[in-house]
Amino acid sequence: MKPLLVLVTASSLEEGSCLARALLEARAASCVNLLSGLRSFYWWKEKREEADEILLLVKSADERWEELCDVIRRHHSYECPEIVAVCPDRVEERYFSWWSAELLKKGSASSLES
Repeated sequence: MKPLLVLVTASSLEEGSCLARALLEARAASCVNLLSGLRSFYWWKEKREEADEILLLVKSADERWEELCDVIRRHHSYECPEIVAVCPDRVEERYFSWWSAELLKKGSASSLES
């Protein structure tokens, strides 16, 4: 597997937690960290905006990219959610063994529909 570290912003801790749980249930991520205290400045629809947000650091893999994006789009409140992948050049061997093993397990996406 080719590791991906995916950056996703969310509007609140509650939304970030919901996204993290959905990604884990679908096995589109092996781990999600939520970082609070983020202040974002950006352009949206020709207007400069500022917002408090949560940053999700999602550990995934290139092979799970489409599924990860689908899960985020289904559960995210934003019209255009930030989903940006960074490809790490190096990941400690034991940690990556765990990371990739979790992504290979069967997801329980059906439990998300209820």
